[in-house]
Amino acid sequence: MASIEAVDIVRLGASDAARALPLSVEAGWNQTVDDWRFLLEHGTTFGVAKHDRLVATALASPLGSALNWISMVLVTRDWRGHGLGTRLLKRCIEQASPSAAGLDATELGRPIYLPLGFRDLYRISRYRLERSPAPAAPPAGIELRPIQPADMQAIAAWDSERSGMQRAPILNHLQARMPHLAWAAWRGDQLVGYCLGRDGRLATQIGPVVADDATVAIALTACAMTSASAPFFVDAVDGQSEYCRWLEHNGAVAPRFFIRMVLGDAPGLDKAASIYAIGGPELG
Repeated sequence: MASIEAVDIVRLGASDAARALPLSVEAGWNQTVDDWRFLLEHGTTFGVAKHDRLVATALASPLGSALNWISMVLVTRDWRGHGLGTRLLKRCIEQASPSAAGLDATELGRPIYLPLGFRDLYRISRYRLERSPAPAAPPAGIELRPIQPADMQAIAAWDSERSGMQRAPILNHLQARMPHLAWAAWRGDQLVGYCLGRDGRLATQIGPVVADDATVAIALTACAMTSASAPFFVDAVDGQSEYCRWLEHNGAVAPRFFIRMVLGDAPGLDKAASIYAIGGPELG
């Protein structure tokens, strides 16, 4: 293997999606080539290639003027243990500066991020469901409706107030990609929650799920799941105990978890009162 100091770090683009996919497949992640293509178009991705094979990546995506999201820090097995992932991560941090940087760390990644100044916000468990749950009725006075493209501007603004992120491009992408998984909850003309989802390599990913009440979040999630094929992944916020209990009651198990972390000041990112499930660690 060549010296890590001697490798060239390059910028990647959407045309590299198919080359990047084997890295997430090797890591056992759920991304498809469509996920990679969107991420590469939406963010700044650094990579290392040897003989036209991508051996490492790291990505920083803007979620507003004050926050960049770091994800897809991946190194192929035979190049691990030499600091290559940390080098790419630091390039992403430099790309994010002076904005804050956020990420969802695995249990293996967290010890790498802590010495760099990242701090913990909250824990997220990845639940896997092998079947669709029974329908769950929304509270009285709440109507669930399919999300239309014309709804997205209002949903993005509503989401930003609750998530601390400005992620309209991500939400628009998810709604357009899998519209049958896109549902919103309304009390009259007042938005009180939404759910999006996407296809995955291993399972249908449900999320983000953002709502003003756990019963609304549960009804939205059940509605989306009845519109798709099992199995499902739901990356649920541990602090949403009623929502997590509902998932477990329907047979969900959570073999792994993430820790949401931040470097710098990102107002609102630590407030998870309305966040029931994220869209996946690569999307924030």
